[in-house]
Amino acid sequence: MLNTIISGTELTTAAFFICTAVSLVLGLGVALMCLYKNRPSQSFVLCVAMLPAVVQLVIMLVNGNIGVGVAVAGTFGLVRFRSASGTAREISAIFLAMAIGLATGMGYVALACVFFLVMAAFALLLTSVGFGAGRADEREVRITIPENLDYDGLFDDLFKKFTRSFELERVKTTNMGTLYELRYRVVMKDATRSRDFLDALRERNGNLTIALGKPVMKEAL
Repeated sequence: MLNTIISGTELTTAAFFICTAVSLVLGLGVALMCLYKNRPSQSFVLCVAMLPAVVQLVIMLVNGNIGVGVAVAGTFGLVRFRSASGTAREISAIFLAMAIGLATGMGYVALACVFFLVMAAFALLLTSVGFGAGRADEREVRITIPENLDYDGLFDDLFKKFTRSFELERVKTTNMGTLYELRYRVVMKDATRSRDFLDALRERNGNLTIALGKPVMKEAL
């Protein structure tokens, strides 16, 4: 069942079209998997959909020298990241698409299908259960204060009143060094009191800019 449909070093027309069709279908499947609870760019989705077929053709053209084929296919996979940095999820999709292309290029169409189904189910399951995601009531707070204020412990009493936990993650200077921007990660006690929380912070920081929103997850590349 998982054997190659390409016998020897000779590639038949039927085998080529079967492998190409499977590559395109599985590439589309990878692209749809990337769209699940995610918003990648259209160019990235098109890239992932076509990549298995492209890698498959490269492998077929260098049939008999798999080492060269892997090296060339790796170059194709890295081209996209020369112009734009990708998230960890996008890099994983690129590698999955390349693996499918390698398998179909060597004629292992059944193996490629089984591998895609297993990886897609695993990825969708982890995404559905929120594996690795932060708490739903976790928020990021960015507070701008004048440079003459000592930010150590400046808002601790307000955080204790409105949040279950809080942590100062980063401090940076803005506006030519005349202002500080403090970034906190907090867990709210009551999300409906967000406005009261912001009003209390505004009174403390002199009505300068304050931002409250969901934390941006750090991508591990």
